[in-house]
Amino acid sequence: MALAPFDLTRLFGDIDIYLFDQLLRGRLVPGMRVLDAGCGAGRNLVYLLQAGYEVFASDVSTEAIASVQTLAAMHAPHLPRANFRVEPVEAMAWPDHFADVVISNAVLHFARDDQQFETMVQRMWAVLKPGGMMFSRLASTIGLEHRVQPLSGRWHRLPDGSERYLVDEALLLALTERLGGVLLDPLKTTVVQDQRSMTTWVVRKGS
Repeated sequence: MALAPFDLTRLFGDIDIYLFDQLLRGRLVPGMRVLDAGCGAGRNLVYLLQAGYEVFASDVSTEAIASVQTLAAMHAPHLPRANFRVEPVEAMAWPDHFADVVISNAVLHFARDDQQFETMVQRMWAVLKPGGMMFSRLASTIGLEHRVQPLSGRWHRLPDGSERYLVDEALLLALTERLGGVLLDPLKTTVVQDQRSMTTWVVRKGS
């Protein structure tokens, strides 16, 4: 029987389409410990909570964590509220080698500067188990190199008027190598009508 659009929304929520692709390819399977670093209101957690994943989340916003706790109470009441913490990504208190998968969706481009960006990435990488996957979607200059306005360091103003910390291909490839990671997919970038650019960075941690 075909699923109605409402059923799909109820099952998957507003999941990022590129994270959904990772699900379809079998890289996230029930039973895995998944940490959403900078989870927001939990748009990527609806399905994971229902499907038997061991879900954890951190966000600097008290309101965001309250929203995720409400989602968890609805879809996975067995999970402790302590799985969802108010804390910044760069200071997450989860133990090292804790998660099978770390999700960072539309978070890293809010880094204030190089130091905060580096600290955020390093903390997510430390929390990830050897052999685990880090999935990140973040704003970049790729495809918009001549249309973004430099402000300070890697902070730029995009054609849509937003201001973000923007990475580029060279930085992501160099960072992957420095971390000792391996790209699971080539870098994939979506340019939205010459207004903004979002890159998907999916890395496997070496064992």
